[in-house]
Amino acid sequence: MGLGRTRSVGLAGVDGFLVDVEADVSSGLPAFTIGGRADTACAQAPDRVRAGAANCGFPVPQRRITINLSPASVPKVGSGFDLAIVVATLSAAGEVPQRQVDGVVHIGELGLDGSVRAVRGVLPLVLAARAAGARHVVVPVASAAEARLVEGIEVHPVARLDELVRRYRLLDQGRRPDPIPEPQLADAPSPAHPDLADVVGQAEARIALEVAAAGSHHLYLVGPPGAGKSMLAERLPGLLPALDHEQALEVSAIASISGRLAAVSGLCRRAPYVAPHHGASMAALIGGGSGAVMPGAITQAHNGVLFLDEAPEFSSAVLQALRQPIESGVVVVARASGRYRFPCKFQLVLAANPCPCGNAFGKGDRCTCSVVQLRAYAHRLSGPLLDRIDIQVQVPIPPRAALLGPAGESSETVARRVVEARAAQAERWASRGYSVNGRVPGPLLRSRPFRLAPPLTTDLDTAVDFGALSLRGYDRCLRVAWTLADLAGRTSPSRQDVGVALSMRRQHASAA
Repeated sequence: MGLGRTRSVGLAGVDGFLVDVEADVSSGLPAFTIGGRADTACAQAPDRVRAGAANCGFPVPQRRITINLSPASVPKVGSGFDLAIVVATLSAAGEVPQRQVDGVVHIGELGLDGSVRAVRGVLPLVLAARAAGARHVVVPVASAAEARLVEGIEVHPVARLDELVRRYRLLDQGRRPDPIPEPQLADAPSPAHPDLADVVGQAEARIALEVAAAGSHHLYLVGPPGAGKSMLAERLPGLLPALDHEQALEVSAIASISGRLAAVSGLCRRAPYVAPHHGASMAALIGGGSGAVMPGAITQAHNGVLFLDEAPEFSSAVLQALRQPIESGVVVVARASGRYRFPCKFQLVLAANPCPCGNAFGKGDRCTCSVVQLRAYAHRLSGPLLDRIDIQVQVPIPPRAALLGPAGESSETVARRVVEARAAQAERWASRGYSVNGRVPGPLLRSRPFRLAPPLTTDLDTAVDFGALSLRGYDRCLRVAWTLADLAGRTSPSRQDVGVALSMRRQHASAA
């Protein structure tokens, strides 16, 4: 009896950290304790380890067993440490050669029958193991293909504990065990997004949607019920280009933590689309939770689209919490146990009716709302939040003649222009660390060589002087103007581009 060591990985938000798992088997009354700030699921590991090891023919000694998860000051969440705990324990008991497991990372939950079961977040866990310098990682067979998405680390799948022990013994004897069959994992198939050609009429809204897709601009659609706001928003992901490898890894890691990667069966190459219900809580939208801190909808929409339908019906506190993530692209959830950082570079799309009954500013005087109701409804979306929205467009009910007219352009046609515009943006901003106009900071747009000549920004300057446009709004209009120029194939915006960008921002305000 003695001391056994191996490694595992824990998660804090979406960032992983290496955990040294130590097991000491000594004389004394039988006991099995775990130290190192283990949560409830992790603290229940002794029961699973005793039963799983015994059912595989390697009973845990009836001695005093002490497990230490280091660093002990960091919370350990979940059952993914089971495999490392049982391997360290069997190593201390002399059942597993210590030299074979010393630097290996073990991830997985142990069943009472000795089976090794999958856990959430295998992709970010393996990414963290590679970043910490680990060369070998043992994962459940069901998670092996997901783990192999990470290059630069050798993945060893395992289905049962007894199988793993035999493999370590063979390796210690200098013999190479046979490979274990495992399921193959391909890139997730691209979802079949609805076609933009299905939208009837709405010429201005279609242009706004294309501009939003091309420059990754935030979008606000306001109009009566049945005008097509949700239809337009649902077609935005179909206009966006495929994610590059690094973006796909980020999105897939978040999906793995959320338990959604198995549902799509591979690396997520398409931009995610997340549309939470308007009853969503702060934790559901921003992130958090009473137990393990989980990513919210804004993180699940990282590198994709977050659509808030019926936006005024969301809690005011929840909406206000969006302001900081919109600007920074990162949200930090603070808890007593620590601070958890989640990426959230999402494209926000808001949709709202013009009033509670939905008939304000429509054809005819059919609005039944009182002045007090109109005022209260208008204040549900605060000025500071709307000031962060690049494009604000009215979506009226199309006339009956639009039903008989020709169909609009398809998503495929518009997506080609979006790809060309994004290529121009990526080339322009590559040396400055940006890829889309919607993320370029205002000071860069207002400095040479990108600063526009005064005659081109006359409309913006006048709007600021008369208080009709904030300084933040000024910068956002410049971003939209650059996107309009990219879509038109110009190297810089014209005065018309600037004017159109300003009109796209003022439509809702002027109508209200």
